Parts: sequence; structure tokens; C-alpha cells
Amino acid sequence: MPAQATCGCQPGCWLRIRHHSQAGHREREFGHAIPGQCEVDVDRKQVILVSTIVVVIVVIVIVAAVVIGLMAARRRRLQQRFGPEYDRLVGERDSKLKAEAELSGRERRVHKLDIRPLTPAARAGYVDRWANIQERFVDEPAEAVAASQVLVAAVMSERGYPAQQRDQVLADLSVEHAKTLDRYRAAEEISASAAAGTASTEDLRQAMIHYRVLFRELLGESADARSAGTAQDVPQDRAAAEAQAGEPAMGEPAVADTEVADTELADRDMAARDMAERRSTLPADEPIGNGRPDTRVQRTPRS
Repeated sequence: MPAQATCGCQPGCWLRIRHHSQAGHREREFGHAIPGQCEVDVDRKQVILVSTIVVVIVVIVIVAAVVIGLMAARRRRLQQRFGPEYDRLVGERDSKLKAEAELSGRERRVHKLDIRPLTPAARAGYVDRWANIQERFVDEPAEAVAASQVLVAAVMSERGYPAQQRDQVLADLSVEHAKTLDRYRAAEEISASAAAGTASTEDLRQAMIHYRVLFRELLGESADARSAGTAQDVPQDRAAAEAQAGEPAMGEPAVADTEVADTELADRDMAARDMAERRSTLPADEPIGNGRPDTRVQRTPRS
């Protein structure tokens, strides 16, 4: 039977010693062979435990900081890429995380699509077709808007965008054309109103402008070229729209302004005639006004 003995370092600490008759030595089975060893081992275990906890906490903090940094970087990138679409989707989903997850999904989907630029020949053909549609707007604004809608859809299809489902079209366009997406959405709404017969001529003109912005962007025009082209074409569209609505075009005198000018001229002529009549009826020595305040004119007798 093994013998038991206490090491003496603290109460309750005991030492079991096994005697080996053949080896002639004692072997420590449990406990400590050196008095005071218990306290040293306990302190060492506490240090190791505390160190492990500190290391785990530090690792968690580092991982959390990295995750937060990556999320912040992704949020900034999505905000810069999607612009107003990011804010609109956050408002609809009522959650930034959900909106960002959806926008990231749009990026992955569009990345898998075969989006390609137009060939020079195709681009020139679409430009000619748009010019014809814009000329048609003068006489048939509603039909021109409908034709521009079809033309924009044709350009999207040739570039590789699926154009069958409206919501999916908007989602796909938002990845590369987020800045003009609101204008395309507004043009689509006006087209629906035009189909119902409730769109005004000014609404149709705005739809043409909105479609043209996306059309030029799909063609691959630079932002400066699109801005310059819009600034030059808007007066022409305004003239066509106002002529269709029966209003004066830009650069032409308004009817109301012409009438006002004619009225003022008639009033001046009438005043001049009244003055001439008064002069003919007044005595020669009676002073009369010459139309200027605080000025008196002496009538000269006729010879």
C-alpha cells in the first residue's frame, strides 16, 4: 500500500508516496515532494489563465476592428458607386445592412453578365435613329417618346443587359449607370402616363431628355460630351414642345409681350394727339405743359 504524507505547505495538501521494494526509491505519484511547491504551481496557473484571457480578448478586439473597417470600406465604396440609389434602397429596406447586401448581390450578378461596348458601326446607327426620333417629336411627341423608349431598350440588349423585366433592368443598370438611373425611372413613369393619355407635352419633352441622357451614357459618351450635348439640344426640344403646345418658342417674342408693347405705343400716340389739340385751342399767352414735370412752356403766337 502506498503511504501518504503532507508536504506542509498548506492545509489539505497531501503527498502520496509509493515504496518500491526492488528499486529502493520513492516515486511521487500525486502531490508535491518539495514543501511550498503548491503555492508556486497555483500562481503559475493563474498567470497562464490570465494571459490566455488577455490574448483572447486582444484577438477578439483585433478581429472586430478588422471587420468594422472592412464594413466601413465597403459602405463607402457602395455609396460612391451607387450614389442616390444607395440612399433610396436604404430607405426602402429600412436597413443599411440589407441594402448593402442587395447592392453587393447586384454587383455579382452584373459581373457575370456579358456586358460589352458597342461597335462603331452600331453606335453610329443608333445615333442616326435617335436624330430621326428627335425630329419626329415636333409633330408626334407621344409617338417619339415611345420610340425612344424602344431604342434605349435595344441599346441595352445589344450591350448585354437583359431588358425583359423592368425591375431587373433597373437593378442591373444601377451598377454601372447609377447616376442616371433616376432619370430613366422618371422617363419610364412618363411613358406609362403617355400610354394612358395623361402626359402633357412638357412631360413628354422631359421624358425625351431623360431617355437621351441614359442613351448617350449607354453609347459610351463621356460626361462632358453628354453635358454639352444636353445643353445644346434642350432649347431645340423646348421649341418643339412649346410649338406643339401652342406656346412661343425660345428666342421668339411672346404674344403677351407684343400686345403690351402695342398698348403702350397706342397710349403714347393718344397722349401726343391730345397735347396737339390742347395747343391748338389755348390762347397764345397761356402756358402749357410740355410733358415734363415743373416745366412751363410759353406758347408762341402764330404770325
